Amino acid sequence: MVGDFAGSLPATMRATVFAAPAGPEVLALGNVALPVLRPDDVLIRVAYAGVNRPDCLQRAGAYPPPPGASPLLGLEVAGEVVAVGSEAPREMIGARVAALTPGGGYAEYCAAPWQHCLPVPENMALAEAAALPETLFTVWHNLFERGMARDGERVLVHGGTSGIGTMAIMLGKAFGLEMIATCGDEAKCDAARSIGADLAINYRTEDFVEAIRAHTGGKGVDIVLDMVSGDYVARNLKCLAEDGRHVTIAVLGGMQANLNMAVIMSRRLTLTGSTLRPRSNAFKSALADEIAANAWSLFTGGELAPVMDRVFPLAEAAAAHARMEAGQHIGKIVLEVSGG
Repeated sequence: MVGDFAGSLPATMRATVFAAPAGPEVLALGNVALPVLRPDDVLIRVAYAGVNRPDCLQRAGAYPPPPGASPLLGLEVAGEVVAVGSEAPREMIGARVAALTPGGGYAEYCAAPWQHCLPVPENMALAEAAALPETLFTVWHNLFERGMARDGERVLVHGGTSGIGTMAIMLGKAFGLEMIATCGDEAKCDAARSIGADLAINYRTEDFVEAIRAHTGGKGVDIVLDMVSGDYVARNLKCLAEDGRHVTIAVLGGMQANLNMAVIMSRRLTLTGSTLRPRSNAFKSALADEIAANAWSLFTGGELAPVMDRVFPLAEAAAAHARMEAGQHIGKIVLEVSGG
């Protein structure tokens, strides 16, 4: 391993593996080689790893890792830096960090660019720290950068009790936005309101388009943060005020949408979206810097905390995926690797 490291490191590690794409039941513990560090990487002894919807898609064969990324699952971790690449700061050895990773989080050790790490103070639980990077980076970029959210604006977020949804509600409220969420049952609507949602709509019993029209007096929302896509897009556009922005971050309801372009022109609507994992290291580094300057202290200082659903042992990653795919969770699901 090129670079510096603290003490001796094993040649292999425990990790969640699967032989072929299928359902959650294919996930199992295996032994694999430690990651090879690139010059800008740090090696993190993983205490906890966050579970995200892209992990489930990758396991099912629908979201392959980008070129050069670890084939292992896991896009966010928290733990202790135990080694650094030749161009990473040596003083990071021994530091507690949360990291956005290109993959490889479901393992005892994970490599990540040092610029994608955020410091975790002693008073912050590593389980909570591991629940932050993927959703925080995603929401910050899509709501505040692509969505250009400004104080006092209204935002509609679908999946209000998902990891993304809970993060969007918390961050939005912290920055002066009115947050509206859709959820799949009354218990989840109650949970969304308890997190800070100004309005929670049960999409199974209410038409969210009509509910938003009534709530806003026909004015609509300024931003829609959409994880559904498909036939939701046309309905979302009916919720938008003039000059509104529609930001797509997932296509769980389908990749195709039928749109009336005359409506988009006449109401001056903006349609955009993004995926985080394939973006360049330089882009993610800049995003990490912006989050460190503007939002990270909200969590390290205790003003905000991730909504935690359940913590599963690494050996029970299959159960964690099954829970996520069943839509039973409220907030973040996390895997305990070494704890701490």
